[in-house]
Amino acid sequence: MSLYDIEVTKTDGTTYPLEKYKGEVLLIVNTASECGFTSQFGGLEELYQTYKDQGFTVLGFPCNQFGKQEPGTGQEAETNCKLNYGVTFPMHEKIDVNGDNAHPLFKHLKEQQSGVLGENIKWNFTKFLINRHGEVIHRYSPQKTPEKLKRDIEKLL
Repeated sequence: MSLYDIEVTKTDGTTYPLEKYKGEVLLIVNTASECGFTSQFGGLEELYQTYKDQGFTVLGFPCNQFGKQEPGTGQEAETNCKLNYGVTFPMHEKIDVNGDNAHPLFKHLKEQQSGVLGENIKWNFTKFLINRHGEVIHRYSPQKTPEKLKRDIEKLL
């Protein structure tokens, strides 16, 4: 299965295949609006604004699996991100990234790039950088700030 075969759901309930982003560089992030790393939304938005005209997109996926730091709905998370951090990149419905109910997208991402603790995502704001061919090039820990990803993104653009 390819990344582009996977369907995701926007906060308004509509689903679409990731094929929509074929040929673009993607940064896929599991997010939480009440996390210590929440300030990274500002850096993610800055990356999106800087590179979106060159074929780059950030995709946010709220997750409540770590410290219950995304207690509301996906729509509430999106509203919070827009109001507090000016987020304009696509946000999606709340999902699980680990366990039996992990979303197929994150199952795929983890299979392509395992982390320090094996395949499991260890916390909110784990980031996956995808090249224009849908291949997972890098997996970044939550501690790696968006600003430190610029060089890797520019190489792919």
